[in-house]
Amino acid sequence: MAAKKPAAKKPAAKKPAAKKPAAKKPAAKKPAAKKPAAKKPAAKKPAAKKPAAKKAAPKAAKPKVKRKPNAAFMKPMTPSAALAAVVGAAALPRTEVTSKIWAYIKKSGLQDKMNKRMINADAKLSEIFGGKKQVSMFEMTKLVSKHLK
Repeated sequence: MAAKKPAAKKPAAKKPAAKKPAAKKPAAKKPAAKKPAAKKPAAKKPAAKKPAAKKAAPKAAKPKVKRKPNAAFMKPMTPSAALAAVVGAAALPRTEVTSKIWAYIKKSGLQDKMNKRMINADAKLSEIFGGKKQVSMFEMTKLVSKHLK
């Protein structure tokens, strides 16, 4: 990496040199071009020292601890009769119930076209949603949990 940065400095030094012959009349611009060139290497020196890359290595150590799924989400729950019409009568974990409801919503095109966070209820879902015609996706999970035992 150190070899690349000096190479980057050399073209930067050549560019102001190319500008100097073109701008011979305004002499004030020549020193101005030199000053930013002097500032740039000073700015690059701290950038060349990158202990931040070493700090990233401890962050990579955190994912080594494998995340355990919450047992409450994985416990099979029995759906009510109204919910069984959508997801089936077999006992399913909450995660599977939610994914099956979303599959039903997508298949039936019940997601609101303008505000995608809202779900429009059809006959089956209105029973689950307590008679509401439209429910937010966050409220939906709350209403569905009432139908799981």
